[in-house]
Amino acid sequence: MNNPGRKAAWAGAATALAGAAAVTILLTGGTTPQDTDGGQTDRQRQVAERGQDVMPFDLEQTTHYFTPTDTGGVQDVVADQPGDTEQIALIRAHLQEEAEAFRQGDFGDPARIHGDDMPGLAELESGHDDFQVRYEEQTDGAALTYTARDPALVQALHDWFEAQLSDHGSHAEGGH
Repeated sequence: MNNPGRKAAWAGAATALAGAAAVTILLTGGTTPQDTDGGQTDRQRQVAERGQDVMPFDLEQTTHYFTPTDTGGVQDVVADQPGDTEQIALIRAHLQEEAEAFRQGDFGDPARIHGDDMPGLAELESGHDDFQVRYEEQTDGAALTYTARDPALVQALHDWFEAQLSDHGSHAEGGH
């Protein structure tokens, strides 16, 4: 019963399994209990759930793009399927409303989705008179272009974009 060869074989098998598990974790990006739903974290799932109450379009059928610029940035929201007239109409209606709200310093919708402590949010609310928000329709959705002269507001916009990129996970990308 006390067979040194068998113990060595079991030890070798255990080591091989541990090594295979380590390789799997490295290759899959190291999923954890907080990162098990298609690569989304708990926070990203919560943001998506809250977003359903604020954004009329379907996050699974659309993509947000956040492109920082030297004077602010561009936020595009587009339908993933060309010609998806329902999602395109919903995107356009929502972004028109958001542009008007942002011009008045009302960032309540992003706060409801991302939280009141969202990076850049307080600065944008208090500095709303010092930057412009322009709405523009696109073939597959719409875009908001933010322009500021104050470097602190430009940085706040960039911080705000980064927070949205992180929070929206697979529903958002940088640049477009």
